[in-house]
Amino acid sequence: QSQVAEDWNRLKAIFTAKEFQMATFTITEKGYALAGADGKYFPFVQADIDQGPEKPGAAMAIVTSLLFERFKAGQYPVAIVSCDNCSHNGEKLMNSIVTMATEWNKKGFVPDEFLNYLKDESKVAFPWSMIDKITPRPAESVEKELEKLGIEDMAPVVTSKHTFIAPFVNAEGPQYLVIEDKFPNGRPALEKAGVYLTDRETVNKVERMKVTTCLNPLHTALAVYGCVLGYNLIADEMKDPELKELVHRIGPVEGMPVVTNPGILSPEKFVDEVIHVRIPNPFMPDTPQRIATDTSQKVGIRYGETIKSYVAKYGDATKLQAIPLAIAGWIRYLLGVDDNGNAFERSQDPMLAELDEKLNEIRFGDPESVGNKLHPILSNANIFGCDLYEAGIGERIEGYVKEMLTGAGAVRATLKKYMD
Repeated sequence: QSQVAEDWNRLKAIFTAKEFQMATFTITEKGYALAGADGKYFPFVQADIDQGPEKPGAAMAIVTSLLFERFKAGQYPVAIVSCDNCSHNGEKLMNSIVTMATEWNKKGFVPDEFLNYLKDESKVAFPWSMIDKITPRPAESVEKELEKLGIEDMAPVVTSKHTFIAPFVNAEGPQYLVIEDKFPNGRPALEKAGVYLTDRETVNKVERMKVTTCLNPLHTALAVYGCVLGYNLIADEMKDPELKELVHRIGPVEGMPVVTNPGILSPEKFVDEVIHVRIPNPFMPDTPQRIATDTSQKVGIRYGETIKSYVAKYGDATKLQAIPLAIAGWIRYLLGVDDNGNAFERSQDPMLAELDEKLNEIRFGDPESVGNKLHPILSNANIFGCDLYEAGIGERIEGYVKEMLTGAGAVRATLKKYMD
């Protein structure tokens, strides 16, 4: 925080050093957000705008202020690198910083030349990156194991916003970091540490390969079915023959014909590692409940892109079976009733209230209660990126949902029917 003089002065000294090459960010996509859904700046952002670069409080104002210090010191070049797990992360970071600087410029805090400096990629670059390393929240099981080894004070701190902060990280072994090689003041030999340095187009292709085909669609299917079938660990789901077959068909079978191949990584090898090494890892205490969070914001990318690619390649998406089954699993999950007919708590999702309005008359044990209630959801291009009926799979998804509502055990029976 800029209010702590010693720390703030140290940061300014680092940012104004001519030899300073890069700053990296891992603050989650929310860390770059300046405004809410209504387009109005968050109160803390408005406070940063009003106070100017001398007293920044939040992350985007702090880094913009530090870049202003670098500008005043000699307009030295630098790379500002987002390593957050979101598409076009460098662009998001750049937009937030330029927006903050523009607002300061309007108030007379910074000159026009500073805006030109930020927008000149030969001076300030915002390389895109793709990072892939599954890192769940700190697990109690890992905490206990560390304590058995005599390592003290391992309990995580839980913030008011339910964020877990611990002195340890439980993460998987496989890891990928692909960065656009755009560093106007030079860079360390990152490739020696296993980082892939490439161009922006390739970074985007790796991201698309992972998010639309090789990892995220599989995770989402396991998340929604895991909740409905009573699982608490993703790794345990890979011991379930029907769920293991489901993710095999979503990725290697249905995804590969239209996968984006980035060239620097093999999609086939990547998805094989996901299915046989990464997801089944028993030491990765990841939960379907965590991954099911915000699914309405994810299905358009994780399934919609493949569906659209099938329509473009084959005329429709009727060749698909596992991906429609995954979408039907999400609809079934939204009812908040497990496969035994018992209620469960759904994960947070910004569309829950809206979706509940459309689904609230659908009843467990009564397939006919579905009626035409799924049509407004499955035809919504804002959710899926396309109209699933026009793609030829809307009715198929409706049929799967009805089969999964016939009574206790119907979800398992439906999976067995189509995944055997």
